[in-house]
Amino acid sequence: MFDTLSDRLSVTFKNLRGRGRLSEADIDATAREIRIALLEADVALPVVRAFIANVKERARGEEVSKSLNPAQQVVKIVNDELVGILGGETRRLRYAKTAPTVIMLAGLQGAGKTTLAGKLGLWLKGQGHSPLLVACDLQRPNAVNQLSVVADRAGVGVYAPQPGNGVGDPVQVAKDSIEYARTKQYDIVVVDTAGRLGIDAEMMQQAADIRDAVTPDEILFVVDAMIGQDAVNTAEAFRDGVGFDGVVLSKLDGDARGGAALSIAHVTGKQIMFASNGEKLDEFDAFHPDRMASRILDMGDVLTLIEQAEKTFSQAEAEKMAAKLAKGPKEFTLDDFLAQMEQVRKMGSISKLLGMLPGMGQIKDQINNIDERDVDRTAAIIKSMTPGERQDPTIINGSRRARIAKGSGVDVSAVKNLVERFFEARKMMSRMAQGGGMPGMPGVPGMGGGPGRQKKQVKQAKGKRKSGNPMKRKAEEAAAAARREQGAQPGALPGGAFGLPAGQPGEDFELPDEFKKFMK
Repeated sequence: MFDTLSDRLSVTFKNLRGRGRLSEADIDATAREIRIALLEADVALPVVRAFIANVKERARGEEVSKSLNPAQQVVKIVNDELVGILGGETRRLRYAKTAPTVIMLAGLQGAGKTTLAGKLGLWLKGQGHSPLLVACDLQRPNAVNQLSVVADRAGVGVYAPQPGNGVGDPVQVAKDSIEYARTKQYDIVVVDTAGRLGIDAEMMQQAADIRDAVTPDEILFVVDAMIGQDAVNTAEAFRDGVGFDGVVLSKLDGDARGGAALSIAHVTGKQIMFASNGEKLDEFDAFHPDRMASRILDMGDVLTLIEQAEKTFSQAEAEKMAAKLAKGPKEFTLDDFLAQMEQVRKMGSISKLLGMLPGMGQIKDQINNIDERDVDRTAAIIKSMTPGERQDPTIINGSRRARIAKGSGVDVSAVKNLVERFFEARKMMSRMAQGGGMPGMPGVPGMGGGPGRQKKQVKQAKGKRKSGNPMKRKAEEAAAAARREQGAQPGALPGGAFGLPAGQPGEDFELPDEFKKFMK
């Protein structure tokens, strides 16, 4: 969603690199480019004005003028201001002192409230809670059925006593759900309310009645991140009519310009708390302003990547795999490779994971062209092998390759390439596990890789080879003797390194007068 904004900002900062200091004209030109980038991203005009004013004020200050690298300092200023307009610190959910905690979802029809209720339920379940989804959208056709299906997929409870489709009282359903949650030991109630295609008095009144009936601890305003400037107008109308405590952005994986996300927190004064960035129920997480700003500036989001890895990978399995690799490359089999690959796949889309790494914006076209099905093809090839072939891939000959290719539905060359790549990857991983570092790089001190190679190199250095021709060898020895005799003559350079006297370092050595003044 922020690709266009990221590209424009990257070009702007690139023009600043290599400058020892920034003139007033440089600051104005940079501010103008940032303003254009924000306006093209559909950021609200009042937000752009405030943002640019803060950037220019700080850029003219001493924090840039005294900096060794003004361009990097400007990037830091823009990053800080982005974090500010996105809400500053991460906003956490407030839980009730006495269960259940009531969370009410509000927003327009089509914003994705019902699906988001399921995502929020799954996220809360992962946090150790027991959520209950309540179907209070009794206007939209099949809204109740949709919430039931989503709750079933998320593995959470649902309270839907009314069929919906225009039948039932949503305020009464909301009231009854609180007592039902207490009876069934649910500690969080998520109320899904009805929306409209636009702001109208009936929708606002119904939302206000539900709010008064259940007294929610959190009212979350769900906004479609792709609707642009109208998201800000809708948010202001809900804030004045019903009131809300936080914002949830849905459809953040879209290709719209995304200015609503940068505007809504600043305009309404309410922070973005959650963001949905995909269609799957698990593609939902808490919104971190600092991480989002880092993504926009192509600095990656390594913290989120680490959190996803911690959720997916088992610490015990990782230690077991590291111990295997440390023993030697042959200990790592295709079964282990398949298990590691499947765990990475559980983390989500490969292209999204790569997009969280710093600097990946420069190759985003290649990342977007990654075929996610390649992982499935690789898994099919490995699963078409016998247990013996997975344990020892060196036994895979031509006939075996043909059988594996036929079983997995690929070409024979694909099987051959996979096995070759596996051998190379196994060597590299084993070398890294033993402290050898990446290929072509020196070993890490204290990890056991570097010094071993240095000793090996010293051992192999056997000096200058002697000629096998007796006449030629005799001539070489005579020339070496003549050189030694010449070096011992008066007036020749001393035998020590760099012209220093041979023997003990510093013995009978006097520093020249022209260098003594530098030692004072």
